[in-house]
Amino acid sequence: MDTTGLRERAEAWRKADPDPETQAELAQVLATSNWADLADRFAQDLEFGTAGLRGVLGAGPNRMNRAVVRRTTAGLARYLKATVPDVTSRGVVVGRDARRLSKELAEDTAAVFIAEGIPAHVFPEPVPTPVTAFAVLHLNAAAAVMVTASHNPPEYNGYKVYWGNGAQIVPPQDVGIADAIAKVEPANQVPLLTPAQGRAKGLWRDLPEDVGNAYLRAILDLRLHRKGSDTLSIVYTAMHGVGGAWAVLALKEAGFPRVTPVAEQQQPDGRFPTVRFPNPEEPGAMDLSLATAERVKADLVLANDPDADRLAVMARDASGKLRLLTGNEVGVILGHYVLTQGTKRSRPHVVTTIVSSTQLGEIARGLDAAYDEVLTGFKWIANRALERTQKEGTQFVFGYEEALGYTVGTATRDKDGVGAALVVADLAAWCEARGTTVLGYLEEIQRRFGLHVGAQRNVTLPGAAGAQTIRAIMEAFRASPPERIGDTRVSAVRDYQRGEGGLPPSNVVAFALEGGGRVTLRPSGTEPKIKYYFEHKETPAPGEPLPQARQRAEARLATLIDAFLALARERGQPA
Repeated sequence: MDTTGLRERAEAWRKADPDPETQAELAQVLATSNWADLADRFAQDLEFGTAGLRGVLGAGPNRMNRAVVRRTTAGLARYLKATVPDVTSRGVVVGRDARRLSKELAEDTAAVFIAEGIPAHVFPEPVPTPVTAFAVLHLNAAAAVMVTASHNPPEYNGYKVYWGNGAQIVPPQDVGIADAIAKVEPANQVPLLTPAQGRAKGLWRDLPEDVGNAYLRAILDLRLHRKGSDTLSIVYTAMHGVGGAWAVLALKEAGFPRVTPVAEQQQPDGRFPTVRFPNPEEPGAMDLSLATAERVKADLVLANDPDADRLAVMARDASGKLRLLTGNEVGVILGHYVLTQGTKRSRPHVVTTIVSSTQLGEIARGLDAAYDEVLTGFKWIANRALERTQKEGTQFVFGYEEALGYTVGTATRDKDGVGAALVVADLAAWCEARGTTVLGYLEEIQRRFGLHVGAQRNVTLPGAAGAQTIRAIMEAFRASPPERIGDTRVSAVRDYQRGEGGLPPSNVVAFALEGGGRVTLRPSGTEPKIKYYFEHKETPAPGEPLPQARQRAEARLATLIDAFLALARERGQPA
């Protein structure tokens, strides 16, 4: 290791860092000659991609900090001025969640924009990510930045970019922005204006409550049943995030008076004191929600992640036990509900991702709806919906990804956990009026379209060494794809890196299995993980109790998972 060169780069960064806290942090690392820590902090610049930025808070170019955000914003501002002629009249929306440093990062973002002559429409308080996405369209802004790390642990933060169409950026925008960032001067030389200076020039524009009220009206219009329920009991958790007040108000406005928030998690708190990993999918994250639901005998549990763009759902099964639905199950229920109970459209269009269940496609074909599978990430769903609407006149009605992301209609062009919570409650009230339940409705769908069960396994491999291991695993499966996984034959291999499937190249490999199952593997775009997705399809026998068919399907899925993980270990995954 070239420690002399590393020290020189670190000293140069420290001197240009505008934040005294991260300056001091880096000085301490230098004083202790912690070369491994320094090497990781300076291994690369935090990569700007189609998810924007996301990383651990700390000093250095491979961390999230004020220096990185100021340079990123300067690059974004200059790219916008070069590519969007009216950006200086339309402006850019700036929103933030309630994480550590979110306020400072959002203020720095707005300060750089206004110094570049671009008006900044700033949310003065933390807001859900879908509210920021909504504001782009509502205000006809040229772009938006949302400071958030979504459901990552408390030491993370991030920077998400939306384009003027309301969707997250896609290539070539991300590449153009990254190139512009690379040309930006050191952080302490990036021009800034204070909020007071910006307000005096009419460039810093604090957004009024009217924008949030317009968002609430828009998602209330997404309901199909529209009758609410005085008897349906709902427990809601904000997971220490920013969705709490928004979701509870929306549910009550929609006619659901029996909403019980999880008190310990209702207020924004970037420390996330009751959950280590504030993701509803993680083990233990829903424990307080479950306890609250049993105490009040709730019929339904709705959980947002900290920036409220995702939604988890628990509902009672035939035995009265609360069960956490998978993201695919919620996606299938919502997709079927919208297609069958929504306004009849000549060419309804639904979209999901290549790692989500194939069942939405079967439903769409059965109901004569247009259907697409796109790459992972809601940016692809929103942009594909816009593309087909413009070219073919389809009408987008629903999109989802299995990682608890859903959007109904076009109120927002990103996943919306608050809007989705409202529609799930509306669906539950519709089921209640029909004399059934949410899980009863799911069973109706599965009897008609097949019983699809799925699971995901994530392997965390941090640091540069972990990234190398992930690359090695992906290349090993590409070089030598299995002919069988356990007892199941692989019927087709699709390598999305080669642009197969008619999609942009992406580091994803999928193995289609005989009988309709699928195994897909890809590195995470926001965390140091490799992700494996599994799906098995079972056909219940006529008259067979569905729990019996589900038990058989889950057993076969578990066998498939074990067989694949054994193959992954042979190809370099740590045991």
